[in-house]
Amino acid sequence: MNIKLKSLTKSLWVFHFASAPCNNCDIEILDALTPKYDLERFGILLVGSIRHADVLLVTGMITHKGAERLKRLYEQAPKPCLVVAVGSCACSKSIFKDSYNAAGPVDGIVPVSAYIPGCPPKPEAMIMGVVKLVKSLTGK
Repeated sequence: MNIKLKSLTKSLWVFHFASAPCNNCDIEILDALTPKYDLERFGILLVGSIRHADVLLVTGMITHKGAERLKRLYEQAPKPCLVVAVGSCACSKSIFKDSYNAAGPVDGIVPVSAYIPGCPPKPEAMIMGVVKLVKSLTGK
């Protein structure tokens, strides 16, 4: 296993990119960071720069302007960079599928490592998605 991938299983540093969200997913992400769910017990830490991140967490509908920024962020991230699409809008465009401003789901713009569907997904679903992502990295 690649040393960089092995280190990702210990501590994931996450950069959150919100592209035209309704903020429900964002509120649930914040809820997952509170002491009740405590994502930090898994070593997950939100960081303020994509250049320090291991994971790019994407929420909201990807607009045309957002797609350009998402590509740029992905290019600036240290590799390997895991991308997690959170919420129905990021996973499949959901109710915005026929919108003139919808550039597409996240996987149409950058490669996605994990999907966490739901409108909004609950903190338990986010924790389960992160655990599955880490397990997929370790091959267990």
